Amino acid sequence: MFVDVLLNVFSWEVLLALVGGVTAGIAIGAMPGLTSTMGIALLMPLTFRFEPAVGMMLLIGEFVGGIYGGSITAILINTPGTSSAAATTLDGYPMTKRGEAARALGISTIASSTGGMISALMLIFIAPTLASMALEFSAPETFALAFFGISIISSISGKSLVKGLLAGLLGLMLSLIGMDNISGFSRFSFNTIFLMNGLSFIPVLVGLFAMSQCLLSVEQLYNDNTIDAKNLKRAKISLKDFLKILPTTIRSGITGTLIGIIPGAGGDISAFVSYDIEKRFSKHPEKFGTGIPEGIAAPEASNNGTTGGALIPLLTLGIPGDSNTAVMLGALMMHNLVPGPQLFVEHELTVKTLFAGLFIANLVMLVLGLSNVKNFVKIVNIPKKVLTPIVMVLCVIGSFAINSNFNDVIVMFVFGVIGFFLCKGGFPLSPIVLALILGPMAEGNLRRSLVMSHGSYSIFFTRPIAAVFIFISIISLFWPIVKSLRQEHAKRKEGR
Repeated sequence: MFVDVLLNVFSWEVLLALVGGVTAGIAIGAMPGLTSTMGIALLMPLTFRFEPAVGMMLLIGEFVGGIYGGSITAILINTPGTSSAAATTLDGYPMTKRGEAARALGISTIASSTGGMISALMLIFIAPTLASMALEFSAPETFALAFFGISIISSISGKSLVKGLLAGLLGLMLSLIGMDNISGFSRFSFNTIFLMNGLSFIPVLVGLFAMSQCLLSVEQLYNDNTIDAKNLKRAKISLKDFLKILPTTIRSGITGTLIGIIPGAGGDISAFVSYDIEKRFSKHPEKFGTGIPEGIAAPEASNNGTTGGALIPLLTLGIPGDSNTAVMLGALMMHNLVPGPQLFVEHELTVKTLFAGLFIANLVMLVLGLSNVKNFVKIVNIPKKVLTPIVMVLCVIGSFAINSNFNDVIVMFVFGVIGFFLCKGGFPLSPIVLALILGPMAEGNLRRSLVMSHGSYSIFFTRPIAAVFIFISIISLFWPIVKSLRQEHAKRKEGR
């Protein structure tokens, strides 16, 4: 069987599909608004002409490349190509502003591929065990996970904790817009059908991060404000950098895989969670957000780790781990590959080829990423008066392409203006994004949990997994506040 798998995965058709998929994924992922999910959906019709293994390899390559591609624009122009790269902007763009774009991209590429390979290995060896863990997550555990994610806001608030918490509160308020999925009542929709389903996340993300940066650039459009690239050649990733990020990459890759197996979690949540974990356990947490290797490696290893994690419940249980694998579920069914325990019996060779292909796809991404760093870096040398209109056009295209609805473009522009003024006021944007992602997840599962327990909150403390997450969340939320108060008290003592 092992020899058959190798012959399959190293056949020229499979390798060509992997290279083509990864290349397409990187290109699509780097464009604001054009998500990896959209890329998989666009490529899925092409798989009709191929054998099942070859067709699925094309989609897996796009999945892997799309998640990584989002980090390129996140690092170079502070505009995450995908939602899972939002956390990468925190340290990636500051490093670019120091003239270390090539180094940042190298760190991102190595961390992404390593995190993906870790998830592939976990998929190969312990898929059934991890899938059974996913079955333990019902409404109380999912709410506790979402609550833990929201508590991270205190760690990504930047210099001002108060402004970070206010930004997070704004995100939670925005997440309430739309029809209540329990009672069916419309909330804050202003009697418009468009807002009945709530705010589409991608246009909001594109507006806050991409369009707001364009508006900030317009202020200095005709100034010589391109990033100084004189140190780019000698600022490449070194062996020291690799050894420095290796522990972070391994931890974050495992974290991403474990979060990826939880249906509905995804790479955006795992990226912020891993960033928070690394910051809390770092010997120099104050340096996070200023442009350090660990701040890039943690979210990138984690969001690529979710690729293998999300495939685990899909292949073993038939439950998609995220939106990408939801589209892949359709592709599997088209090729008569019905996910579930029988898949491993009836199509054992194909499944093991997919496992090996995920590992090879990350190696392909590593080669393509590192070999094109010089080409990616050239983006920072484009004059702002040329780059800004291009990014604006991509923002419009990406926002419209999600639902083919011009209202999404309006939402993007509105949040671009909001993001502009928030940036001017020193408010961080990441807490808004995190709260907007987790708000509906937390609210829906909180109410389902209370229905399960007949209104008793004890359900969150009598279930071990939920109780652990709640306990960690409380510590995570209040520790930065306690730490800040202790530092102020220490300063007062010194002043006396």
